[in-house]
Amino acid sequence: MKAMGCDPGLDPRVARLIDANLDRAREGLRVVEDWCRFGLDREDLVVTLKDWRQRLGRRHQDRYKKARSTSTDTGAGLGHPAQLDRHSPRQVVAANCGRVQEALRVLEEYGRSIDAPLAKEAAAVRYGLYDLEVTCLEATAGSNRRRRLEDCRLCLVTSPSDRLIATVDAALRSGVAMVQYRAKDGSDLERFEEARSLAELCHQHGALFIVNDRIDLALAVDADGVHLGQDDLPTAVARRLIGTERLLGRSTHNLDQVRQANDEACDYLGLGPVNNTAVKPDRAAVGSELVAHALQLSERPIFAIGGITSTNLDQLTGVGCRRVAVIGAIMGADDPGAACVELLRQLMPRS
Repeated sequence: MKAMGCDPGLDPRVARLIDANLDRAREGLRVVEDWCRFGLDREDLVVTLKDWRQRLGRRHQDRYKKARSTSTDTGAGLGHPAQLDRHSPRQVVAANCGRVQEALRVLEEYGRSIDAPLAKEAAAVRYGLYDLEVTCLEATAGSNRRRRLEDCRLCLVTSPSDRLIATVDAALRSGVAMVQYRAKDGSDLERFEEARSLAELCHQHGALFIVNDRIDLALAVDADGVHLGQDDLPTAVARRLIGTERLLGRSTHNLDQVRQANDEACDYLGLGPVNNTAVKPDRAAVGSELVAHALQLSERPIFAIGGITSTNLDQLTGVGCRRVAVIGAIMGADDPGAACVELLRQLMPRS
């Protein structure tokens, strides 16, 4: 049966599927575009997606729309259980990119003999979407990590221990939301095995996992980011290696370094040592007043570090510091879980 008003020279079945897939492609692009606009604030991606929608819209001829017959479409209203299993923006973006790519492939195949410009446009958008999807998913992952970073109050920096895994597990169960793996000694294989175990543990608890110094190790275990010192690779080089989706932290020891790191593509700063510490015996303590000044200077989250314990933490909270990184206060505690609970209690803002 021919649809009312359909071009008599056009197979109405082909016209209907072209109409349906143009709708499907444009709708899917809009879903992705809105996430890039409202979720990622990525104007560059929005501009590209909007352009693709409009280009496909110009190819959506009246002869295809006139062939539309929703009432006789046997697939109208059909769903799939997988559609109910999209619980995050990342899953929604991935599903809609796949939907658009499939629709564009249909348009290429069926449009090639009757509408060459449409087929060509569909191919161009499809190939472009392959790259944009990767960029969008990476940006979404990065956005999620940075949102979780904003919520972090306490970062556990590890030290060598026979009870490393058990200590970190206790800390994670007690509310630690970020773990930095720091290991200066041992073979690469030993450090890889430890880092991989810790990465899996952090993932299970929904915590961020950061690797100290070693970009290669961070990438090898799919860590959430890497933390670098002042003598490590420049920020621009490190960012190029780890990509935009992973977190990049930088140790700072004075206000000039804070200013510089704040102007670079760092996600957070470590500042210290606040107190004298055995980990950095040759470095003078910076004190809580410098931390207070740094908090005024930096737009990035700052984690104070260096000899911080539950007995001296009030010096930092008293100047407005609500993020700290600790080593011995947790790694050396008889009860790591209880130590975390107490530190987190003191770091919570008071109403």
